[in-house]
Amino acid sequence: MSTPPNRTPDPHDVDPRVVRRAFGRAAATYDSAAVLQREVGARMAERLDVVRIAPALVLDGGCGTGEALAELAARYPAAHVVAADLALPMVMAARARVRANRSLWRRLLPAARTGGEEAWCVCADLNALPLRSLAFDLVWSNLALQWVNAVPRVFAEWRRVLKVGGLVSFTTFGPDTLREIRAAFRNVDGRPHTSRFIDMHDLGDMLVGAGFADPVMDMDTITVTYPEPAALLRELKLIGATNATHGRPHGLMGRARWQRMLGALSELARDGRIPATFEVVYGHAWKVEPTHTAEGHAIVRLTRAARAP
Repeated sequence: MSTPPNRTPDPHDVDPRVVRRAFGRAAATYDSAAVLQREVGARMAERLDVVRIAPALVLDGGCGTGEALAELAARYPAAHVVAADLALPMVMAARARVRANRSLWRRLLPAARTGGEEAWCVCADLNALPLRSLAFDLVWSNLALQWVNAVPRVFAEWRRVLKVGGLVSFTTFGPDTLREIRAAFRNVDGRPHTSRFIDMHDLGDMLVGAGFADPVMDMDTITVTYPEPAALLRELKLIGATNATHGRPHGLMGRARWQRMLGALSELARDGRIPATFEVVYGHAWKVEPTHTAEGHAIVRLTRAARAP
């Protein structure tokens, strides 16, 4: 979402152009470093085991390189999947994955339909999806929401494209995520060095505010360790998770301040390894019939009584 020209950007908001560029550059290296993203996606998929749904059309919002497409195709073999991402190189990588899987399975099992071969890949912004309303039965989104500024607007878009009775299932990062990096930079320049991460309870309130019903929210804390600070920072860069905030430093930090930050990270070492905390928030909610109009007026539904025989 862009910032109006007459308003100074919030320094903690992300710049969508920087986000798009960072993930575009990372499309070639993303799969080699996205271990956490795959683990979170697997845990997210397990949570669908208790949900009874047979979707005909699924949206993967923020698909990246298409890692989830095989899971969605195997779980819902009768469904078509639309895979959408803000960065065109990521969309192209997802499309290449779909074609490679299709070619592989056609060679091994000519009659098989699996591996995401039916996915349609589109370059799209979650804030304004170029998709028709009331089309989808399931919206799936793994670790994409932390890269948008107006989460309620995204929830409203998801609700728009969902049919009544449809499900939204997502993950994102909570406020404790990368607390080590924030602590290390705190005494260096005072600028934001991570995206803004929203509390789980606030996300639940946003779902209700967008018109979803029965939200279910829960959270995991995952700690990943690295042999040195540089390894942590390098992995974030490989997956495109760089500092995209408007308040990020725009000049060179300088060797002395950079070394001070690395030293602060090194002081956090446990058993010789640098920890990085990720607070993973899981959520799902249902789209139900609206009870009020956009203007706030109550909707009253009248049904004709059946005639007596």
